[in-house]
Formats: sequence, structure tokens, C-alpha cells
Amino acid sequence: MYHRQRTNTYYLKLISKNQMFNPTPLNLPSYPFKITKKDDVVFIFDELRKKHLVLTPEEWVRQHFIQDLISSKKFPKTLIQIEGGLVLNQLQKRSDILVFNTAGEKVMLIECKAPKVKITQSVFEQASRYNSIHQAKWIVLTNGLHHVYAKMDLTKGSFVFAPEMPDYLDL
Repeated sequence: MYHRQRTNTYYLKLISKNQMFNPTPLNLPSYPFKITKKDDVVFIFDELRKKHLVLTPEEWVRQHFIQDLISSKKFPKTLIQIEGGLVLNQLQKRSDILVFNTAGEKVMLIECKAPKVKITQSVFEQASRYNSIHQAKWIVLTNGLHHVYAKMDLTKGSFVFAPEMPDYLDL
């Protein structure tokens, strides 16, 4: 696993020379992403949306986390929504990743940040505001290096931090 991550990082450094994005090795497994470069812009292929996206540090984290959900935690691809819109205080916002169960209920809200962005109380508060609309049972925060998992008690308006994210079937 380490060798693949190192290879991906080395490859990205080669094709992203003179670019703003310099990939950070993450605290997530490595995956064989389809990385391309066109007109000095680096893209990553998003297999869920079936399109190439500009490879930003946040997208680097999001794509790794999505692959971890699918590969390690057995989340069905068809129940993962990326960058879904929501209206909060009359403002249009986007949640990074939203996971549904087979009944169509929102079960997990995931907020992704670039690796240089610290997971702080304000990041948790942002996700909590989004979740006031979504009402998911779990909130997950990640910058690819650090991950925070909180199980929500929506009836009491409280939460409990968990040491790890549950597998999809345990939600």
C-alpha cells in the first residue's frame, strides 16, 4: 500500500510541475486514480460523477475518502452523493459528501477539507449547521490527515465522538 501511495505522489509531482497543487500523502489508503493534465491544469477522474475534475487539495482528499468508503467500509457507490446542494439561512451551500441508506434516508454527512486546513471546532460547527438541514445520523470531518467521527442523537440534539467510522452495514 505504501509503495502505491508513493508512486501516485511521485507521478502527480511530475505532471503538476509549475502548478499550485502539490499532493500531500494522506492518512488514507492509496488508489490508482486516473490523473490527466490539459493546458497546464491537472485533473482527477471522479468515478461516481463520471467526469474529470480540477485536482485541488480538497478534491485530492475527497476522492481518497470516497474510495475508502467504497473499498474499506463497503458503502454502495449508488448511495453516495457528492457536492449536494442545500439552502441554509437563505444561502445556497454544498455539502461535500452525503450518504443515504436503501430507504433514501440521509445517514452520513462528510465534510472534506484540504490537508493544510485544521479540523477545528469551527469546521465541526459548519458541518453541524449543514446537518441541521440534512439530519444525518453521522457527521464525519476529514482533511485527509485527521478524521473526526461523531454519531448524532437527533432527538436530543447531542452527539458522541467515535474512535472510527462504522462500516456501511453497521449504520
